[in-house]
Amino acid sequence: MLLKIFFQQHFLERGNMAKGVYTTRSKELVRRETTSAYLFLLPSLVFFIGFVIIPMIICVYTSFFDSTMGKDAKDVFIGFGNYIELFRDGIFLKALKNTFVIVIISVPVVCIFSLWVSSVIYNLNDKVLSVFRCIFYLPVVTGSVAVTVVWKWMYNNYYGIFNYIGKSSGILKTNINWLGDERFALACIILILLTTSVGQPIVLYVSALGNVDNSLVEAAQVDGANEMQLFWKIKWPQIMPTTLYILVITTINSFQCFALIQLLTSGGPNHSTDTVMYYIYYMAFKMFRYGYGNAMGVVLAIFIAVLSAVQFRLAKEK
Repeated sequence: MLLKIFFQQHFLERGNMAKGVYTTRSKELVRRETTSAYLFLLPSLVFFIGFVIIPMIICVYTSFFDSTMGKDAKDVFIGFGNYIELFRDGIFLKALKNTFVIVIISVPVVCIFSLWVSSVIYNLNDKVLSVFRCIFYLPVVTGSVAVTVVWKWMYNNYYGIFNYIGKSSGILKTNINWLGDERFALACIILILLTTSVGQPIVLYVSALGNVDNSLVEAAQVDGANEMQLFWKIKWPQIMPTTLYILVITTINSFQCFALIQLLTSGGPNHSTDTVMYYIYYMAFKMFRYGYGNAMGVVLAIFIAVLSAVQFRLAKEK
């Protein structure tokens, strides 16, 4: 009986809170639940503030200084000097161009290919679907170093598989130094990035297609809608939130392309594969120009924020 009275009072308080009526007891309940929630979040908040927020503030602050390791003098405030130098730096501009090329090619290709593959394999039975999920997701969970070593062997200009197939089929007359030729190096990097980026979007799209309201699909089929009309009128609007997430995440990952460059080309040949992320690493940790590197980091963050905001706005309008 006492337990019944307790639950009645508890749910009554909940009902009052839902209606916007707050008694002294309900206010106390809200306070305790809020406190408990923040206590559970506290470990993550500490790490987030300590390793994300504070470094971001230091990065922006240092970007206004000539902060170089090895100088006898202390850091010198130069205002926007680093930012002015950035847009006069030919290597940075080339790295920025390469970065945008990677983003413009990889983002739409990853999204379109992932959506197409997901639509094809979605109707397969569970066992076959699980096999395809595993195949496409395997490069995501495999270490980047291991994946890079395999691709480096495939691109090898003496015994790589691409040269072997090309010469065997008669397409190539001589071996090509894929990673050492300015004409092919960036395209090779983009190809690797595409193969390692489609796994997660495919898994997300399969899950999103599984959450489509079947009653709407069946109603459209009764009305005579074909497969294309079903997709664009029924399925596409319902998977739009997933598409927005994939667009934003893929854009950010493409802007932050670094490991492939570091392990395969180190920005060469002749800076043809330099990206902003790699150039930041080069200036900050090899040339020890931390202020200049931080200025590049701020510029990169602004570009990512603007593009993400545009994507959110376009998705909201649609």
